Amino acid sequence: MASALWTQPAIVTWSQCLLESFRRWTGRELLDRTGSPEDQARALFTAPSVVVSHGTESDPVLNYGNQAALDLWEMTWEQLTTTPSRLTAEPMNRDERARMLAVAAAQGFFAGYRGVRISATGKRFLVEDATVWNVVEARGARVGQAATFARWTPIG
Repeated sequence: MASALWTQPAIVTWSQCLLESFRRWTGRELLDRTGSPEDQARALFTAPSVVVSHGTESDPVLNYGNQAALDLWEMTWEQLTTTPSRLTAEPMNRDERARMLAVAAAQGFFAGYRGVRISATGKRFLVEDATVWNVVEARGARVGQAATFARWTPIG
């Protein structure tokens, strides 16, 4: 497991943005929000469901992945947080991915997403029933997008 990344102040703050934004758009909690922001950051990082996010760059770069995401994409934190998020999908799946992200951007979130992704080592997997949402800061400005899912199936 990545060494207590959830204790870093920037990650605690980002975790709160992820959790608050998920609740804002879906009306639900992403996880049981007990304890301090640091406790919640740890719970998010160690959750069994994948949680991953990217920023708002013109070619968005991943800026968060919990341990489930790091394991699934077979990356270290350093690798994940320098990877353009489009590279989590194979070239033939990127247009469909971009359309889903555009719908989420316009509506605030998109639930029920299904699509094929690829790990850093080339392993393909089908993501099922994912929720994608806009990450907003306290004043409401969009600062990224995130996704969560609990179901995935290896392909081939």
